Amino acid sequence: MKKEKLVFIIAFAVLAASCAGSGNDQQLKWRKWGSSSSSPSSINRLGSSIIFPLYGNVYPNGFYFVQVYLGYPPKPYFLDPDTGSDLTWLQCDAPCVRCTTGFHPLYRPSNELVICKDPLCASLHSSDYNCDNPEQCDYEVEYADGGSSLGVLVNDFFTLNLTSGVRMSPRLTIGCGYDQLPGASDHPLDGVLGLGKGKSSIVSQLRQQGVIKNVIGHCLSGQGGFLFFGEDVYDSSRVTWTSMARDYTKHYAAGSAELRFGGKSTGFKNLNVIFDSGSSYTYFSSHIYQTLLSLINKELSRTSLREATDDHTLPFCWKGKKPFKSTRDVRKYFKALSLNFPNGWRAKAQFEIPPEGYLIISSKGNACLGILNGTDVGLSNFNMIGDISMQDKMLIYDNEKHVIGWTPANCDQRPTSNSITK
Repeated sequence: MKKEKLVFIIAFAVLAASCAGSGNDQQLKWRKWGSSSSSPSSINRLGSSIIFPLYGNVYPNGFYFVQVYLGYPPKPYFLDPDTGSDLTWLQCDAPCVRCTTGFHPLYRPSNELVICKDPLCASLHSSDYNCDNPEQCDYEVEYADGGSSLGVLVNDFFTLNLTSGVRMSPRLTIGCGYDQLPGASDHPLDGVLGLGKGKSSIVSQLRQQGVIKNVIGHCLSGQGGFLFFGEDVYDSSRVTWTSMARDYTKHYAAGSAELRFGGKSTGFKNLNVIFDSGSSYTYFSSHIYQTLLSLINKELSRTSLREATDDHTLPFCWKGKKPFKSTRDVRKYFKALSLNFPNGWRAKAQFEIPPEGYLIISSKGNACLGILNGTDVGLSNFNMIGDISMQDKMLIYDNEKHVIGWTPANCDQRPTSNSITK
């Protein structure tokens, strides 16, 4: 059934005259940014990045989240950082037709609606889109797990702390979601932080306003990690780079890859590979998945591990003579995977996935396969690298140079301004 779109009248909040707050606020220089864009040269003038702590894990939580501050005065919200989608939206008290339970009270927009003719509105719709109401921009986003959000676009203040010591509140366009349908992998969060390649992405908007360059990165661990915007958090010479596939404008896809198992080719080449922080697990298309499962089972037939048919944590789990405590206990039974990209900058770029990058230890103490059948969930011929396979690596999506990079990292150690390498 088609969701009904609502017409909104939003009362604008009046900004208080004082920007003083806690002692921490007074130690930071404060800048207010309006909707007008700054010149690109101001990026070099600021020369900084933005770092957010990440919370959560692949298992048992099943998701990561970041805390952001929106509105004035700023209020905290927990969002799902998703490199697989563009629009940032929050469950919105506008009022909300259908909203799931989040960590905080529903977001109340404090600034104006985005009109239908706004370029950001146009970027979310097809060229033949007709405005139901010229005074507002309706949006609807749907996700691979069946979830969706329907709402309107609004402008609001997004409080950010830069590594240069500057605190600013640029006015950015986000979604006020008043009708949400939870998907199969729904998380109890306040909304989604869209980190995709499109114009509506938060980082694309910050780039347009001259705040930072359009570079996104994350570093995931079993205890959380960190997310960053900008290029001053890593040493580029220590990163393995490969070109983004130009044919895929909506996803961070990396060229054509060859899949290897235990250092040997599986025979699968020219694979379409997407990196997606919004997916907890990794997905391969059906034929690749079945072949990989067969190779794993062949290796395990020589060990004492047996399939744990009574464990339904994931489709395939294996048990040993006694419960496992961590993936370190089972890595000797499993071989590493790797994706080889022929279009690396200097040589072949290899993305390694050790056993810890595709296994979890369930609550029953069994080793479960964190690679799933992508065809079953409608991914067609795409192969998606999810959070489980990106752990203990810094992943970088450089939209300025159109490259994707990775390097081993201690993701539990959040970078500081003193440790940033330019």
